[in-house]
Amino acid sequence: MERTGTVQSVDRALMLLEALATRLEGTRLSDLAREAGLAPSTTHRLLTTLERNGFAQFDPMRSKWHVGRKAFAVGVAFTNLQSFIAAALPLMRRLRDATKETANLGILEDGEVITVAQVGSREIIRAISAPGGRAPVMNSGMGKAIVATWPDDAIEALVARHGLRRLTRRSLRSMAAVREDIEAIRQRGYAYDDEEFTSGMRCVASVVWSATGEPLGGLSVSALAERLTVSDMPAMGERVRDLALELTHVMGGRVPPATGAR
Repeated sequence: MERTGTVQSVDRALMLLEALATRLEGTRLSDLAREAGLAPSTTHRLLTTLERNGFAQFDPMRSKWHVGRKAFAVGVAFTNLQSFIAAALPLMRRLRDATKETANLGILEDGEVITVAQVGSREIIRAISAPGGRAPVMNSGMGKAIVATWPDDAIEALVARHGLRRLTRRSLRSMAAVREDIEAIRQRGYAYDDEEFTSGMRCVASVVWSATGEPLGGLSVSALAERLTVSDMPAMGERVRDLALELTHVMGGRVPPATGAR
């Protein structure tokens, strides 16, 4: 590790990957090494590592290196995410304007929900977890809305792997509580975070579906508990659910015939 906190070999590998991406016809190892300012042996070692992981490929007939299929897959994933955010933002602004509260868009990654877009409330005191922020799935309205579409055994496996985080006194603390909450979400079509992630904050969320009928992400409204009361949450949930369905249609998504346990 260097003093900057970066790993030199990773920096160098990414530099080579960027160079490969600019040469559609491929490039020779010696040219890459010269451009990167690296020894040919170091360049070859990095390229073969990239090749082994699918991020580079070698054409032995022409002795040239090319970008690998994994690099393409990563680029497509980024493009898809950007398209998702671009389609969601107008609806999120409508949701913010209608509710006066913060609208959020999130995706699931390795047992956590990542906020990928947000339209903030104009209130002086706002509920904000900035884009890029993470929350454990079972402490998050968006997370619970997404996993409620999963089979029961997959939810149990998720909890077994990542556990239940006791972040507040209202956080779910047992598998029995998780099952009860998930069943209620399936019945309603939207999920609650009732001060389960942060005390004094509430969230209502629903799932956005992909073209293959799989959960693409979650749409939510978050607010201070004093502004989003328990009695307000069902009406807010219906509004969020309707906007999530509208976003599903905008994205060319498909709601499965049965959205409960499968």
